[in-house]
Amino acid sequence: MKLVVGLGNPGKKYEETRHNVGFEVLDRLAAECSADPPRNKFDGVLRQCRLGGDSARLLAPHTYMNLSGGSVLAAVDFYKLSLAELIVVCDDFNLPVGRLRIRASGSDGGQKGLADIARRLGSNGFARLRIGIGPVPDRWNAADFVLGKFTKAERPEIDLQVARATDAVRTWAAEGVDEAMCRYNGGADSGN
Repeated sequence: MKLVVGLGNPGKKYEETRHNVGFEVLDRLAAECSADPPRNKFDGVLRQCRLGGDSARLLAPHTYMNLSGGSVLAAVDFYKLSLAELIVVCDDFNLPVGRLRIRASGSDGGQKGLADIARRLGSNGFARLRIGIGPVPDRWNAADFVLGKFTKAERPEIDLQVARATDAVRTWAAEGVDEAMCRYNGGADSGN
């Protein structure tokens, strides 16, 4: 089984903000894979579908970004998953809009949701897919920036990256993290 976690913040106030791009990927993936109706579980919203010929769960923690680890840990423990069966999708303001970065493991890079998940799991050894939302403009506070909405000019590029990220998750599930990294790291012109 696979567990795909999309990070964001719950509630109308945060819909379509930069920080919620992980939720957007889950929503698109759920629609494309004809996922079961959402249900509340693990302090989040959980859907079931098939990815890469295998059973998968799509989890959107509703604990707010900085406390995502409790929700993820509960799901990993409940399903008795190895970290190789987990991928986390999130925003990254250190990457420019239009870039994806997939890694098999690594640091949180300042992303507080990833940091909390690593802390709660006791390991950085899980795949992560970062979607570029940056850079943070000069004189902007990073927190205000990530909680802001995409501009009209950015929206078409973000929609493209959400679609590419969805494809990258499907590749990860079917062919593994190395193949997903080869195909999707970088910008839209880097392959597919």
